[in-house]
Amino acid sequence: MTKKELFKLIQQKRSFLCIGLDTDLKRIPQHLLNEEDPIFAFNKAIIDATHDITLAYKPNIAFYESLGAKGWISLEKTINYLSQFDVFTIADAKRGDIGNTSALYARAFFENLSFDAVTVAPYMGSDSVSPFLGYENKWVILLALTSNKGAFDFQLIKNKETNRQLFEEVLETSGNWGNSENMMYVVGATKAEMLADIRKIIPDHFLLVPGVGAQGGSLDEVVKYGMNETCGLIVNSSRGIIYASGESDFAETARQNALELQQQMEQHLMDHKIV
Repeated sequence: MTKKELFKLIQQKRSFLCIGLDTDLKRIPQHLLNEEDPIFAFNKAIIDATHDITLAYKPNIAFYESLGAKGWISLEKTINYLSQFDVFTIADAKRGDIGNTSALYARAFFENLSFDAVTVAPYMGSDSVSPFLGYENKWVILLALTSNKGAFDFQLIKNKETNRQLFEEVLETSGNWGNSENMMYVVGATKAEMLADIRKIIPDHFLLVPGVGAQGGSLDEVVKYGMNETCGLIVNSSRGIIYASGESDFAETARQNALELQQQMEQHLMDHKIV
């Protein structure tokens, strides 16, 4: 999916919502455990209930890999099912290794599974990221400033020579690896006030913003500091939507929570004259 197509999809759906399919056998409704593939049954119900108001879906790969071969089959079935809808798909895999290994990771997610994007850790440098950038109309989403508590351990360390924090160095340096047509960045919603400074470095890139909902991030703050003229935001909510109910009405409740976010997003898009 190109940047132009992604922006058009945001305008059509009046939404920049991403739903994280962090599907855990220990948390899905008990009645689904009788299904042949409980993980896929849960995902399918969530997708059916929300795809018309959702821009993107983001399976966290760990939830599938932890189940071995069965989990990978569930992931394949999920991404194949999503292919019939107008949605942007993100493999939240957080890969990043030496070049030849990264090339295989890229093949796995872009060729075999046909995801539109994959999250990548930039710590090992350009040769660990470049294999992902070799695919036309595919996206690399680099980890820049994450929403977890441990982000303070390294990401905010200041370089005394440049007076820039490590995540800012990542933004500056990686800007030479790709461009706003094939690279996005992860910026946590719990650090929304820092988006203003981030936009000074990367004004045109899309940002994948986790942390809205269960982690306490504010959509209003994210929009205030991070939205640009093409929206430039993909805001993720996982637990606050998919686990809103543990009963048989889980899909309907998920839709209601997703709809509340989408309606807020629509208003922001209208306020910014994007739709």
